[in-house]
Amino acid sequence: MNRAERRLCRLDDIADGGALGIETPLDAGDGGLVAVRKGQKVWVYRNSCPHFSVRLDYHPGQFCTYRGNLLMCAHHSAMFRFEDGQCIDGPCRGAALQPLFVRLVDGDVLLD
Repeated sequence: MNRAERRLCRLDDIADGGALGIETPLDAGDGGLVAVRKGQKVWVYRNSCPHFSVRLDYHPGQFCTYRGNLLMCAHHSAMFRFEDGQCIDGPCRGAALQPLFVRLVDGDVLLD
């Protein structure tokens, strides 16, 4: 890990087909991050729905995923693809979650 990288979690901390909330002080008033996993791939987004900028989790750190590849907003039922954060159903269809660039190194999910 280089000095600019930050360890967010271990891949095994995220259930396959599930989501994990990660609290981090990236900026003031931040809702933290959400990491989603499919097999050996992981994507990380800001925990903020593009519809009304509310958190995606229904309780802090508890997310609803659908069929192991969609993340659902607890407030508006918008559905976001794991792979690109694109909303494919719901009130913000066509919008997308804000991604963060991460990489997987020896089982660690690292934020660049």
